[in-house]
Amino acid sequence: MVFENFHPASERWFITQFKQPTKTQIDAWQAIQNRKHTLVSAPTGSGKTLAAFYVAIDRLVKRGLSESKNKGVQVLYVSPLKALSNDIQKNLRIPLAGIAEQLFLLEGESIDISVGVRTGDTPASERQKMRRSPPEILVTTPESLYLLLTSASGREMLSCVSTLIVDEIHAVLGDKRGSHLALSIERLTNLVESDSENKLQRIGLSATQNPIELVAKYLVGSSGVQKGKINCEIIDSGSLRKMDLTLAVPRSPLTAIMSNEVWEEVYAQLVASIAQHETTLIFVNTRRLSERLALALAEKLGTDVVSAHHGSMSKENRHKAEQLLKNGGLKVLVATASMELGIDIGSVDLVVQFSSPKNIAKFLQRVGRSGHCIDGTPKGILFPLTRDDLVECAALMWSLSRGELDLIELPYKPMDILAQQIIAEVSCKSMESHISEGAWRLDDLFVLITKAYPYKELSRDEFDAVIKMVSEGYASRRGRRGAHLHLDKINQKVRARRGANLASLTNGGAIPDMFEYQVVLDPENVVVGSLNEDFALEAIPGDVFTLGTHSWQMLRVDGLKVRVRDAGGMHPTVPFWFGEGPGRTRELSKSVSGLRETIANLLTADSANSAIQFASEEIGLPRSASVQLIDYLQTAMSELGIMPTQENLVIERFFDEVGDMHVVIHSPFGSRLNRAWGLALRKRFCKSFNFELQAAANEDSIVISLGSVHSFPLEDIFNYLKSATVREVLIQALLDAPMFEVRWRWNATRSLAIQRNRAGKRVPPQFQRMDAEDLIAHVFPDQIACQENIVGRREVPDHPLVNQTVYDCLSEAMDIVELEKLILSLENNEPGMTVRDLREPSVFSQEIINARPYAFLDDAPFEERRTNAIRNRSWSDPSEIKDLSLLDAAAISRVREEAWPQVRDSEELHDALITAGFITEYEFSHHGYHQWKGKLLEDRRLFQLLDHDKRIWIAAESLPLYKSIFPQLANDINLPSEVNFVDWPAGDALIEVIRARLESVGPTSASRLAADLSIDQSKVQAALLSLEGEGFVFQGNFSFNAANQRLESTDSQELEWCERRLLQRIHKYSIDFHRKAIQPVSVEVFTEFIFDRHKLNSFQGHENHALRVEGEVSLQNTLDLLDGITAPAASWESDLFPTRVINYDPNWLDNLCIKGAVVWGRYLLPNNMSQRNKKRIPGPVKSMPLTFSTRQNRDIWLALARSKLGKEDLSDRSNKSKLIEEDLAHNGASFFEDILYRSKLLKTQLEECLAELVACGRVSSDSFSGMRALLTRNSRRPRFYKSKRGGSSSAIEGAGGWSLQDPFRRSDAESETEKALDHRRNVLNEDQVERLIHIYLQRWGIITRALLEKESFSPPWRELLIHLRKMELRGVLRGGRFIAGLGGEQFSLPETVDAIRKFKKARESAPKNKLYCLSAADPLNLMNLTSGSQKLPRLQKNRVLYQGGIPIAVLDSGRVKHLREFDSISHWDILQMLTKKNFKSHRPKLSPVSAGIING
Repeated sequence: MVFENFHPASERWFITQFKQPTKTQIDAWQAIQNRKHTLVSAPTGSGKTLAAFYVAIDRLVKRGLSESKNKGVQVLYVSPLKALSNDIQKNLRIPLAGIAEQLFLLEGESIDISVGVRTGDTPASERQKMRRSPPEILVTTPESLYLLLTSASGREMLSCVSTLIVDEIHAVLGDKRGSHLALSIERLTNLVESDSENKLQRIGLSATQNPIELVAKYLVGSSGVQKGKINCEIIDSGSLRKMDLTLAVPRSPLTAIMSNEVWEEVYAQLVASIAQHETTLIFVNTRRLSERLALALAEKLGTDVVSAHHGSMSKENRHKAEQLLKNGGLKVLVATASMELGIDIGSVDLVVQFSSPKNIAKFLQRVGRSGHCIDGTPKGILFPLTRDDLVECAALMWSLSRGELDLIELPYKPMDILAQQIIAEVSCKSMESHISEGAWRLDDLFVLITKAYPYKELSRDEFDAVIKMVSEGYASRRGRRGAHLHLDKINQKVRARRGANLASLTNGGAIPDMFEYQVVLDPENVVVGSLNEDFALEAIPGDVFTLGTHSWQMLRVDGLKVRVRDAGGMHPTVPFWFGEGPGRTRELSKSVSGLRETIANLLTADSANSAIQFASEEIGLPRSASVQLIDYLQTAMSELGIMPTQENLVIERFFDEVGDMHVVIHSPFGSRLNRAWGLALRKRFCKSFNFELQAAANEDSIVISLGSVHSFPLEDIFNYLKSATVREVLIQALLDAPMFEVRWRWNATRSLAIQRNRAGKRVPPQFQRMDAEDLIAHVFPDQIACQENIVGRREVPDHPLVNQTVYDCLSEAMDIVELEKLILSLENNEPGMTVRDLREPSVFSQEIINARPYAFLDDAPFEERRTNAIRNRSWSDPSEIKDLSLLDAAAISRVREEAWPQVRDSEELHDALITAGFITEYEFSHHGYHQWKGKLLEDRRLFQLLDHDKRIWIAAESLPLYKSIFPQLANDINLPSEVNFVDWPAGDALIEVIRARLESVGPTSASRLAADLSIDQSKVQAALLSLEGEGFVFQGNFSFNAANQRLESTDSQELEWCERRLLQRIHKYSIDFHRKAIQPVSVEVFTEFIFDRHKLNSFQGHENHALRVEGEVSLQNTLDLLDGITAPAASWESDLFPTRVINYDPNWLDNLCIKGAVVWGRYLLPNNMSQRNKKRIPGPVKSMPLTFSTRQNRDIWLALARSKLGKEDLSDRSNKSKLIEEDLAHNGASFFEDILYRSKLLKTQLEECLAELVACGRVSSDSFSGMRALLTRNSRRPRFYKSKRGGSSSAIEGAGGWSLQDPFRRSDAESETEKALDHRRNVLNEDQVERLIHIYLQRWGIITRALLEKESFSPPWRELLIHLRKMELRGVLRGGRFIAGLGGEQFSLPETVDAIRKFKKARESAPKNKLYCLSAADPLNLMNLTSGSQKLPRLQKNRVLYQGGIPIAVLDSGRVKHLREFDSISHWDILQMLTKKNFKSHRPKLSPVSAGIING
């Protein structure tokens, strides 16, 4: 009788496979065959999937035999996981093939029932094939169903569906995926039942559902519930079946934190259990623990038998792990929730759960993966990780023994999901040509939406508010360009705008975007997994991490990809994922409280042994676990004097070692309620004590950490909050918490207010965050406003997305309903309230004291800290621009064209009228709009003010504004009440009209606006000033003509006004134009340009001496270019000056020093000053780093030198040197003879002391002759220098005055400050930074990171970059790519860009063989840029020979090395050039052949 309605082939295959069906299958088949909506609730492994599918397969067999086969999908199966979808598709092939075989044996006929899978992992080729030939059975996910319903080809494919099967239905009900799916189901029903006479049958499957009636209502929708009766057949076979469950604890007692020793014991127990079973599936709650366990087990069992499985792994690796486990290739799989639903992974003997899953149903699902067949017995082991976790796991086992299940909580009509689905459905209507006008009547759309059960109580006002938001713009101050729909208020219809369907397809879905980065193996370009944003942005190149038991080393972050290479066995750093953590369900929290209370009663009334016996016999815990459980609870109860439960709340207070007070509230209500209570209490505490306290919450406790000066009765805490006001207090508190910012971004993304994908590319995470912040700034300005400017509480605007975000924070992250109940019970003194002052924290407080990162309620977690770091890039805002005279005329024209609405049909004309505020008759005719006005006039949606001077055209919806501005023009026009109900004040109406106009015309003047509106200019000016106060508009001289006229007459030029976003776009286009103005030159050309800029002497002798200055002026110019450069002391006069100054004379340097034009000294100290060799007389050597600086810029180099100073002991000097230092400090600058007289030292001793002080950077002399004498004091050469003009200039006695320099001396106050602050940051003020940038520009011409690495003193590039970009925005600098081959941003002065261009052209027409010889220590030696693979130590004696800007040979430790092959110059000549210093007077004589070739 069971198979009487089945085809014989279907009956025979089932009997040969299973002998007989289960009761669940029999009852389900009967209901499904009667075409009833059916909900099947049965234990895992009871054959639910075949119960749902078998009738549908049999129908397809009969339909195929009757040749009435329809083209399109007949059976649609929806599962919440991709892996489950793939698994179902494969398992369907077995019955289909078996039935086909039986059919052939019975009737000699064959039938082919096709099955397809459509998920996010489906290749494009498979999707194309599916469009051409749709399968009869389609397996998909909720997200892919939405995409199919939103695309034209997908709707055509689904138009014939007769059966919908929703598997594991409980997995989506508790979050917004369920609301999203419910709307998709109603959209599917509307599509199917409007296109055919067919009715869609709905079938729901799950193993765990409570209450089952709620799930049935969700399945059939609100239209399927009439007068309390559900139009659904419920097949309830129970959710529990016999299971083999045990709880395992290590030999060592558990503590608040798992130590490494205890982990090793757990690993040993786990390995022993694995060895006793063929296959083991391990479930964990976090990806981090998944990787940790997989790595540890792979080390003990072998990498070939252990694998991880979680959402961050690539599709291929996940699928490979599933198949290996199913085929017996894996012994252990460590998984997260990705494997907990009904995936058939073959024979799994044991399921291990690490830590409580916080949810009874989730634990049932996970254990049900073992014994996953009708006769199998699931077997599971539960491993608690802490003492509190042990209590929770015991409560979980107790709940299972009593048959308890969690209650499913449906989200309450989420508005972000509603907005997305409305846009998607309306955009589909616009694509269907057979639908009149492609428009949805608002009444019909409202009926469709409210058929979805989560939206059954949606009010018409709420619906209209969402329609207004998506049709008029998500924020009124941002204008209608963010809108996706056209709203016809006159006829109460809604149509899609252009691009709405594309936005729905590319940005749809309910799963929030966590910004995961792909992990890509280089150079193979193979995706091996993904990392979340927190880890990807925090890690640095070189870090090693694990994915799927394999170690990878990070190379770089490239867009949304993390490039890695095989770590080759290097020790990994395991990724850490931050988040809010899974919250414990209400039912499990009640069970924890009940277990505590039961144990407390047993301990009080009987003994510990009776409590241990209860835990062992009633709960089923092993004795070792029972003993640990009772010991823990008994100790806590002894310390507190009472057991904390939901009926007995306990507050304890204790002080830490520094005297700060900590208050712990023991409240086992779960983290959602505790998070809400703690956040609200923190808000109240902060207000009472004016102190930003720390707070944290977990499942069982709240901790509030106060200062040492706060005192109050502990009992008062229970009365701090009132039930009437706690919701408002919590709302004000959550506005400052990270949860609001994150959930705002999620909701804005889900509602399509901001886009995840644009132009076929993923929008980078930082840009999505900036878009979300920009949106909240317009919708809810107080949320990001300066708190000092806000008096009292913040008023939350009545906006659909703001309301939804607040609701999500209150109901998802927290539990406001239960909190209000708790506060009300406290007011009524219902629960017991106990307070305790303790000398030290109780054992119950240990875990909350060591709270996880996501438990804290005050400090933002890492994700939010990255958001703030991105937010600091506010320098790109055009409001900071002071000089806009460099805006490009083409950019202004382009933006004006883009700003003006594009009109291609009557709907877009109507939208243009609202967007632009009004359109003049000239504009209307000029743009050819008359061809589309007929339909709008007929529908009374378009009006022309004929009595107006400009005969302007306006939209009907805007008429109330113009009635206020021009009451005499529109008295005779009557409109429906939908657009005539607003009574606008004339001033406000004019502001709104001008706001709209400015969004469409670009830069314009007040007189032009007044002329277009035929209104007094003073009124327009007042409106503009009001908009300026909002930050909506900026004034200035923007246009190209205005900029030119300003050169002649600034006063007479009228100011222009430009809307903020348009001005930002104009500036961006202008910058882009300037950046493209010059083609980058090669590094070789730039090298020659720098040589020429610094007047380096070449070997050719072609320099025009008549054009070059000589003498001191030439040296001064050279020192200006080398300002702040550090080089070996001996190289300055032997290499750097002679290569740049013709006939260099040391007297010139002395004169400049004596005049005070330049100063010298040691600013760069070694890292081991205190470990100097004491046997050697300390003093300057030739390689000592020496810095020359101009006096006016000396403050910059001193500040940077201090910032580089480490913690070396600078006082480690000889006693004699300290004596001389004290003498100079007391007497000031002194001549050598005076110091000698006062110190009573020998002349040689004084020289040694001065040498030591110079080497320590403590003293300098008026002239450079003293330094020369110190450099040569131990040589056999005479201690004087013969000048080219006669005389001696180097005796130390003639060095002038010796004085202390103070780059490294710090006052006590400075030292204390630097201990508290990082003195390496912001060491320069704004003026110093700008001067430093101009020094770099003078030296290098172009500033880029690679060139600044040549500098001994420079701020961090990231800090300098902010100032460079500001100067670019002001028009002082140009940004672009000026040097090819150098990465990163590059900046230069406009005149330098022109000079580089001219130099390149001159170089192309001149000989390219100029030869330059430089010391390797010369700062202009750019060998590392031109020949990256060639390395040369930067020592004075090493030298480089350049030809055409390219290094061709080097002198390295006395040996000549040729870097290039060349025929034009003999090796002898190269040797001469490298060994003879490049003085003009010492130019080597070249061979005639070489000289002729070189000189052209």
